[in-house]
Amino acid sequence: MATEANSCVRELEIEIPAEAVERETERVTREFARHAHLPGFRPGKAPAELVRRRFWGDIRSEVLHALIPSSLENAFRERNLAPVADPSIAELNFEPQKPLRFKATFEILPEIQLGDYKGLEAEPARIQWTEEDLERELEALRERAAVFEAVEDRPSEEGDTVVASLLGVITEPKEKREPLRLEDVQVQVGAESTLEAFSHGLRGTRAGEERQFSVAYPENYPEAGLAGRTVAFTARVKAVRRKKLPGLDDAFAPQVSDAKTLEELKAKLRERLEQARAQREKELTRQRLLEALLARHDFPVPEALVDRQLDARLERQVRGLLAQGVDPRRVEVDWAKLRREQRPAAVREVQLGLLLERIAQVENLEPTEEEISQEIERLARDTRQTPEALRARLTKEGTLGRISSAVRSEKVVEFLLSHARFSAPDRG
Repeated sequence: MATEANSCVRELEIEIPAEAVERETERVTREFARHAHLPGFRPGKAPAELVRRRFWGDIRSEVLHALIPSSLENAFRERNLAPVADPSIAELNFEPQKPLRFKATFEILPEIQLGDYKGLEAEPARIQWTEEDLERELEALRERAAVFEAVEDRPSEEGDTVVASLLGVITEPKEKREPLRLEDVQVQVGAESTLEAFSHGLRGTRAGEERQFSVAYPENYPEAGLAGRTVAFTARVKAVRRKKLPGLDDAFAPQVSDAKTLEELKAKLRERLEQARAQREKELTRQRLLEALLARHDFPVPEALVDRQLDARLERQVRGLLAQGVDPRRVEVDWAKLRREQRPAAVREVQLGLLLERIAQVENLEPTEEEISQEIERLARDTRQTPEALRARLTKEGTLGRISSAVRSEKVVEFLLSHARFSAPDRG
């Protein structure tokens, strides 16, 4: 067995005796002979040697699929090895009447030599909120409670929303494309998220009016079919609406909460801001502690685990785009480059996961069934499912173990926090 220095990669050279190979070949050949249709022979009556010559490629494949996994399993068990992914097979040598030889390359988990993980030093995070944060919360509530009313006494102006049907023809580059037809498009004139060409084209319009204007889409526009193209639009305005914000008074509070007065609403928002501050401080302090833990440990990690972590990261980004109604296939993103850029973070995530698992083993921090059930109940509330339905789905998908692993990791973090050395934060 060869081992690469400072690596999780291992190699095994396997040899299966010729006698075992021949026995398996004869067994597979008999199975083929039972169903083989060869000219001049009834099914199951063709000579074994003839069947072997006729179907050798398929027989060879079946023999390999039978012998290689079982021989690897035995080799791993004898050497107490646990690959983290399927081995790659190379230098395969399979000839009749001879031993079967091949080389298996695979990765295993690293042997982690734990340093001092008790008494980690980290500076507690400190966050403050101000009255400006409170004002932003109030304004956000006003925006959500806003109503839109039709504008009939004047043309559209900054801040108004123009509702229009659009017919668009791509003029640059010259290409044969079906015209774009969009109904009930809502354009907020002058908004930061609105392309200036749309604001310019629809500013000063009234319901029933028709306008023509061109839009040059930037090269990095998220909609790949429009990026870098110039489109001539004909817009038929259906309505102009202005946003009306509610007044910031006692009548506003019951519209957006269970508070009866504005002062009571502000008190609830202050409480919410304080809870968010405390939670964010806890998260940042936890992050600093884990960074201190990683700083004391450096070890290689299997590429297979890093690849899985990268897959999970990119999958989350794709789900995020889908949640925004964006087709990931039409977004101009260099996914290969993004994967390369995220690799260092993925490596550290794998290292951290392995470290927490190792500390859990040493400190015997295994989750109880009650703790796992509590986590399932929490996730069920967040996803609006019953705990029973969620547990059944996770069991069916084979992912129930992830809940146990997450609870175990959280117990380790709490253990590290309880043994860490923190300087008392100055609240001022």
